[in-house]
Amino acid sequence: MTISRRNFLILGAVTATAFAMPPFISLKAYAASLEQPAMSKITLQVNGKPRELEVDTRTTLLDALRENLHLTGTKKGCDHGQCGACTVIADGRRINSCLTLAVMHDGSEVTTIEGLGMPDKLHPMQAAFIKHDGYQCGYCTPGQICSAVAVLKEIRDGIPSHVSPSLTEPPQLIAAELQERMSGNICRCGAYSNIIEAITEVAEVPA
Repeated sequence: MTISRRNFLILGAVTATAFAMPPFISLKAYAASLEQPAMSKITLQVNGKPRELEVDTRTTLLDALRENLHLTGTKKGCDHGQCGACTVIADGRRINSCLTLAVMHDGSEVTTIEGLGMPDKLHPMQAAFIKHDGYQCGYCTPGQICSAVAVLKEIRDGIPSHVSPSLTEPPQLIAAELQERMSGNICRCGAYSNIIEAITEVAEVPA
């Protein structure tokens, strides 16, 4: 059977189209899946109050707090877990809320800077930061204070750090311990010595 040049070109185009269709269809299906994000209902105990949310499963805890619950005291700094501005306390431990998904904390107790204290009733750590000028621009301050409160609990619970002289004896409330434990919270204004003074003052008060 002889195939003309015209029919050969038509046959080739049809064949090429047939092979190209499956990936094209898969790409469309993938694009459609992006347009319909998976949603999940979760319950968080935030600052002592139960809060029910429906969030995209890709939503970070930070964005859920800021965008869904409008608790904007928790700051978005680097959004990569490097600056500590987004630090909150979850189930008694400090975490970078930008590095964890909201759905991972369904049922968790979360404390933000608003839950520690407000202008009419300051937490002792907030008052100490004011007294010792532990902030300048203030952007990192909510994360610094949440972290500082958790740091004192870590030390009192006997959790060692990289600079603790012993893994079996309780760590000491000294500057070296505080500096090491607070090293994940960055202050671009450089108020580090003031922050340590504020934490030290609160640490000296019996829990």
